[in-house]
Formats: sequence, structure tokens, C-alpha cells
Amino acid sequence: MPMAAADPRVLAVAARVAESRERDVPALLLALKEILNSPSLGRKESEKVKQDIHYYDLTRYCVLVLRQDYSRVRGGWATAAQLAEILSHCCVGLEVKEDPEEFYTKFLPSAIDNLLFLGRRLQARFIRAVKDEEKQDFLRCFQTVTDAICWLFGGHIQLTKHVLQNDHFLQLLVTDNVETAVIMMSVLHSILGVNSSVLLQVDEETLHSVLDELVYKLSSTTNPVIGNAATKLLLLIAKFCKQLLKLLTTRYKGLKVLLSKQWTGKGFDRDLSQLLDLLYLEQSKHQAACIIQAAWRGFQTRKRLKKLPQAVTILQRSFRAKREQERQHLEKQKEDEALKLQMQLQRQRAMRLFHERQLALLEIIHASQVNKHMKEMEVKSALTIQRFWRGYRARRSFHQQRQSLKEYKAAVIIQRAACKFLEKQRSKRPLSPWKDPKGLTDEQRLALQQKVDDYIKLHPASQMSEEMSKELHMQAQEKLAQFMLRSKLDQRAAQRRETLLAQVNTDVELLMNAPRLAETTEKDLAVFMSRSVPVATKAKQSHNAMLKYARWPWWKKLGDEFVEDDVIPDDALNAELGSLFIGGRKSY
Repeated sequence: MPMAAADPRVLAVAARVAESRERDVPALLLALKEILNSPSLGRKESEKVKQDIHYYDLTRYCVLVLRQDYSRVRGGWATAAQLAEILSHCCVGLEVKEDPEEFYTKFLPSAIDNLLFLGRRLQARFIRAVKDEEKQDFLRCFQTVTDAICWLFGGHIQLTKHVLQNDHFLQLLVTDNVETAVIMMSVLHSILGVNSSVLLQVDEETLHSVLDELVYKLSSTTNPVIGNAATKLLLLIAKFCKQLLKLLTTRYKGLKVLLSKQWTGKGFDRDLSQLLDLLYLEQSKHQAACIIQAAWRGFQTRKRLKKLPQAVTILQRSFRAKREQERQHLEKQKEDEALKLQMQLQRQRAMRLFHERQLALLEIIHASQVNKHMKEMEVKSALTIQRFWRGYRARRSFHQQRQSLKEYKAAVIIQRAACKFLEKQRSKRPLSPWKDPKGLTDEQRLALQQKVDDYIKLHPASQMSEEMSKELHMQAQEKLAQFMLRSKLDQRAAQRRETLLAQVNTDVELLMNAPRLAETTEKDLAVFMSRSVPVATKAKQSHNAMLKYARWPWWKKLGDEFVEDDVIPDDALNAELGSLFIGGRKSY
């Protein structure tokens, strides 16, 4: 909220703008011009009025309505030009106390963007206009908008960089129309006058685009107005910084000839001669630097040529030494290959002699002993192969299990740390004092009893005879008995399945670890035999029964496939019913 009372005229405009339609807002905002130009306002009063206008978002309305199509708005494009002027005057000299960062970083750049966009629209309509009156009106509006832009960045210098880097500004500058081109070059002149270092702050692409357009205007037209404006701009740029002057001489090498031949005697010879003097001076410096560099390079070249015979001798010496090293390396490599080949021949000769001696010994040994010896060699070879295979398999399984073991250990460590942390937190937590449960008061009991009585009256229970009650009770007891017996049978079946599964897993493990039949001994057979005589007898009987059942003819097995496992025999059901409580008394 503003510190003092707001201006009633500003309040009235804000109220009318808030209540009116969107197309009527621009005409209503024109009332701010009379408020700002009021002769009774002093400096402090003017600042207070600007703060009130900004506080009630009227400046934001001005920014937003600049993008409308004013061909259908009352007052036409002249209204848009006046709004641009009002916006620039409201923003210059305004001290924002609430959120100034948003005002300087967002609001002002958006205002510049919309003003430049409005300028593009006016420039396009001025070029397309046919009548002279329309052209003059659009040119006057365009001049007003550019003046508002200059007034705005004159009050906020940081906006000059934003204006130069804006695409709308570059498109406004790139035009063949004389009137608008002169106006835009005057805007650029104002930018350089307000902030002379702005060309060094923008990026290289923007700088080159501006300079290219100025040089293009000098080379593509003969209008002295365009030539005068472009020459003054280039002179201002060249006077400001030597770096930009050097860029002009290196990037545009034919600029001096163009200026001296095409623009001499056009009415601005003074500015033109100053620009040519700067360009010639920079070019002479550049030529002097080139001469000095050429002399220095020639001196360095002659110096290197004097040292060339010595360098050639050193190069030849190093080349011969390297070639000798390569020759010695090749000879050593050949010797190593010959030695390796000789060692292989010696090993082959030794293996051949060994096999010959082995065959000679086999010829001496009796034929019965030869077969035994061969079997022993096969056994030793098989054991060696098995030992290597088991070692490889153990190492592979160990490498596979090592990662899971690491994960398990890490999980254990994390769980241990979490348990310790939770235990510490529980020890730090204060114990809440015991609170007795709150009982019902007499009034609450009476109210609850009254609710129960009312519910019973509204929902009376159905009447049932004593015989029906007993029959229903007997049916419930019978179903309960069936459920309990079925649950016991299911539990026994589950235990039997678990037992059979454990037995199958044990048998599979024994079979997987069992040796081959050729290597089986009595000790290995003992693993598959039970020491319990009843167990062995039962297993033998079961085996014989299964063999006998398998030898039965098909007509003896006809009824077995239709037997259901879930059918409960009546004897078991009667026995289970006998142990239930009926009506609170146990039946025997």
C-alpha cells in the first residue's frame, strides 16, 4: 500500500479500466497524459503520481495494450503512440520500493520489447500506405514511439544493451525506406550518446550486424541524408574505441575508397574527412606493423638458414643412429625366433625318445601286465581331469557367490546400524504418563440405553420357534464339524506333502552327489540304505505293493480314478461330532 493517500484522478482511471472492456482500455489510459502534464504538479508530486500509477498496475496495462491491433481501436495508431509516450514518462524518474528487482529485470525489458514491436508495426504500415496524409500520420506516430524509446533508455542506461540485442531493433534498422532509416540511425546515435561502451558489451554477432548495416547503407544508396547519418555514426564509433576502429579497417577493407569517391562533396565533408583520417592513420599503423613483422620474419628465416648445415648434420646423425637401432632390434628378434624354434625341436625330439622308450618297455612287459598298466594310466588321467574340473567349478561358484555374499554382509551391516539408530531414538523418546481410560457417565449411559431401546422398537427381531432354533443349531454344529475335520485333513495333507518334498530333495541330492556305477563301493551303497529295520520293511512292502498294483489288469483299476480326496467318510464325521459342545453341554 502507498504511504500517503493516492491521487483521486489515478484512482478514478484505475476503477474505469478495471470495469471496462479490453478494447476500451487504451482510450481510458490516455487520461494519464493530462494527469502527468498537469502544471500544478511539482517534482515530488510528479514522483508520487508515478508511484500511484505503477502501484495500481496502470503501467502494466500500458505495456500489455501496446500489442493490440489499433486499426479497430478508437483513435487508431495515434492512441498507441500516445500510450508509448505515457509509458516512457511513467517509468523514468520512478522509484519502486516494492520488489525493485522484478521492475528492473522483467518489467522494463518487456516494455522495451513491446515498444519496439509497436515500432515495427508502424514502420510496416508507413511503407504500405499510399496516401501522403496516411504516410505523414504513420511517420509522426513512428517518431513518437522512437522518442519514447529514447526517453526510456535515457532514464535507465542498462536498457541500451537490451535495445541493441533485440531482434525488433535490428529489423527496424535493416530497411530501405529513407525516413524510417534516418529515424532509427538517430536512435542508434542516442544509444551511443547515452552509453558509449554498449558496443563492447553486446555479443560479436550483434556488433557485426550493426556495422554491416551501416556500411551497406553507405554502399547501396546515394541519398546524402542516409550518408550523413551513417558517416556520423561510424565516426562516433571510431572515436570511441581503437578496437572498433581496427575492426572497421580489417573487416571493411574498401571502406576508405568508398567514402572518398562516393561521398566527397555531399555536404558533410568535415565529418567525412575526420573519419577518413582515422581510417588512414589506423591503416598506416597496420602497414607499419606488417613491415616490422615482415622484417622480423626475414631475419629469423636468414638466421635459420645459416644454421641449416649444422641442423642437417644433426638430423643425419640421429637418422643413422635410429636406423642402426632398428637393425639391431631386427637381428635380436631373429635370434630369439631361431632360439625358440630350436627349443621346440629339442622338446619334440625328447618327447619322441620318451615315447620310443615307453614302447620298448611295453614290449618287454607281459601282456597281462600291459592291460593293468593301461587301466592305471586311464584312472590317473581321469582323476587329473576331474581334479582340474572340480577346481574350476569351485572357483566359478565362489566368484558367483561372492557378490551375493557381499550384498548379504552389506544388508546385515545396514540392518544393524538401523536397529541401533532406532534403539537410540526410542531411548531418547520420553515415556508418556499412564492415563486411566475414561468411562461413561450416568447421563451418557442413559442416553446410550435410550438409543438402543429406540432402535429395538424400530427394528423388532423376527420370531422363531424352539424346534426351528434347535434344527438351525444342529445344522450349524454339523457344518462346523465338517469345517474342522476338513481343516485337520488339509493340515495332514500339507504335512505329508512337505515330508515327501523334503524326502525327494534329499534323494535328489544323494543321487546328484553319487558316484558312477563303475566307481561305486559298499561304503557308497550304505548311504542309500536305512539302518532302521521297520523303515526298511515298510519300504519293501510299499515297493512290492506298487509293483503288484502296476501288474494288475485294467478292469481292476476302473474305480480308482473316480475317488475324490475331499470326500469325508461318515464314521470320521460322526466321531468328530461326538466331541463337540451342543447347547453348552458336551455330548458323549
